[in-house]
Amino acid sequence: MKRIILYFAGLIAAINIIACDESKLDLKSQSAYDFSTYFNSSDGLNQAVIATYATLLHNGLWSREYYFIFDLLGYEAKKTTNLQGDMAQLADYSFGTSQAQIGQLWNSLYRLVLRSNVVIDRANVWQPTVAADQQKAKQYIAEARFLRSYAYFNIVNLWGKAPLITAYDSTVANNYPSRSSAESIWSFIESDLTLAAADLPVTYDAATGLGRATKGAAIALLGKTYLYQKKWAQAQTTLAQLTTAPYTYSLDPSYENLFSSTNQSSPENVFQIMNAKWTDWGIGNQYYVFGGQETWGGKASHSDRAQEYGFKDWFNVYVPTTTVKAFQYPNPSTGAAYVDPRAKFTFYGNKESGGDTEYCQKCEGGKIAFPFKADDPQGYFVWKKYQYYNEVASYGGPQSSINGQVIRYADVLLMLAEAYIQQGKTGDEPLALINQVRKRSGAVAYTTLGAQAAATNLLIRERQVELCGEQSRYFDLIRWGIAKQTINSQRAAEPGDGKQPFADKNVLLPIPDVEKNYNPNVAKDIANGWN
Repeated sequence: MKRIILYFAGLIAAINIIACDESKLDLKSQSAYDFSTYFNSSDGLNQAVIATYATLLHNGLWSREYYFIFDLLGYEAKKTTNLQGDMAQLADYSFGTSQAQIGQLWNSLYRLVLRSNVVIDRANVWQPTVAADQQKAKQYIAEARFLRSYAYFNIVNLWGKAPLITAYDSTVANNYPSRSSAESIWSFIESDLTLAAADLPVTYDAATGLGRATKGAAIALLGKTYLYQKKWAQAQTTLAQLTTAPYTYSLDPSYENLFSSTNQSSPENVFQIMNAKWTDWGIGNQYYVFGGQETWGGKASHSDRAQEYGFKDWFNVYVPTTTVKAFQYPNPSTGAAYVDPRAKFTFYGNKESGGDTEYCQKCEGGKIAFPFKADDPQGYFVWKKYQYYNEVASYGGPQSSINGQVIRYADVLLMLAEAYIQQGKTGDEPLALINQVRKRSGAVAYTTLGAQAAATNLLIRERQVELCGEQSRYFDLIRWGIAKQTINSQRAAEPGDGKQPFADKNVLLPIPDVEKNYNPNVAKDIANGWN
C-alpha cells in the first residue's frame, strides 16, 4: 500500500445542549477533549499537523478545483462541450464574486491558515521537557509555518490585499479582520519561511515522513517568494542553496515518471500533494472531491484530475492548439523547424505535433492508436501528463494515485536561471541551468541565451514547455505582467474560439461573496465590487 500523509478526520468534539434542562450544561464528560486539553502530546500535535496537510485536498485546492482553476485561467486547458455550469465560467472569464470555485479556494486557504495557527499555538503551549519531544515541537511549528506560508503565497498573488491572521488568538478576538497590504503579507511570508527552514529536517524517514515539508521545500518556496517580488539577488542566493549539499535533489532521468503513479520516489520532488487510490484503503468514497473531504469515510486522498481530463473518460478539457504550437520552434543548433521532445510526454496528438500517438502500452490487449481527429475544428490534442492511459483503456472512476507536483527541482533550476537573467547575467550560469533541464528530456541544448531580452523570451518559453499543465503558467503570466496580451492573443488565434476575454480587472481575482457578505471590514475596502 502506498504510504502517504493520511487524511485526518476528526478533531471535532460534538457538544449537545439539551434546552429543556439547563443543569446539564454544568456536566462535563470525563472522556471529552477540547482545544486546551487535547494537544498536549507529540501524538496529539502530530494529528493536528496531519489535519493541516489534509486541507490541501479540500474544495478549491488540490483534490479537484485547483488544477481546473489555473489550467483554465492560464489557458493551458480549453473547455470541451462536456464542461458545463459554473466551471465553464472560469474558461470564459465570465465569473464574478459568487463563483463557487473561487469562494472554495479562499475558504480552504484560510482554513489552512487557521489550522496552522492552531498547531503553532498549541505547540508553543506544550513546553515538553524531553529533548526528543522538544525537537518534535519545533518541527511541528516549522511545518505549520511552511503550510501557512503556502496559503498566504497563494492569497497575496491571487487577491493582493487580504486579511493577515498571524495567530490563533487573533482569530478568536477578531472575527472581522481588515485587509492588510500585499507588502506586509509578503514580508510575513519571508519571515515565516526563514523560521520554518531553520527547524525543518533535510529529510524524513521514508516510512513515516513522505509528503511532509522539508528544509528544502521551505527554501524553495522562500526563493520563489523573492522571485515573485523581483528581489532577484535574494532569489538567486536562496535557490542556489538547493543545488549543493546537504541537498541531494536531481532531475528525474525520466520526465514521464514525474507524472505517473511511481513519482513518489523521484529525486526531483521538492514538495508534492500526496495521493493514493481510494480502493487502497478499503474505506471512503471515490467522489469525495465533490464535497466530502472529512465526512465521507475520512481516508479519501486521491486526485480527480485523470478522470476529469481523460479523453476516454469525462473529457472536460482539450489542450489548446496554441499551447501545442509552443512546443514547435526553431532548432537551437540549426534554426530548422523543431518539435520539443517533451510534447510526447505532455499530450496525445498526431505525429506532426510531437504528441504521443499511442496509448494502452501496458494493457492486456496491447497498445492502441490515439484517435486523432484532424477535421475537428477545435483541434484534438488531449492531456497525457498526469494520466495513466498507458496502463488502462479507461479509468472507471475518479481514483488517481498520482501525486501532484507543487515544486520540483526543474522548477527550482528555471527560477534560479531567471534570477540570473533578470540581473542581466545571461552567460554560462543560466545557460547551464536551462540546458540541464532541457537535456533530461533529450531536447537540443542552447549554445547561447543572447542578450537579456532574448534570454528572457527563451526562459518564458522554457517554463511554458517544461511546466505545462502544472498550474504554473497563470502565475507566471500575472507576475511577468503579460497575462492580458498573452491570453487574449492565444484565444484570438485558437480555432473555434476567437475571444479576448481577459480584462484589466482579471489581474486579481474578485473578493468572493463568502467573505464580502460575512466580513464588513473587507466589504467596505473593495473597489468596483471586485477587489
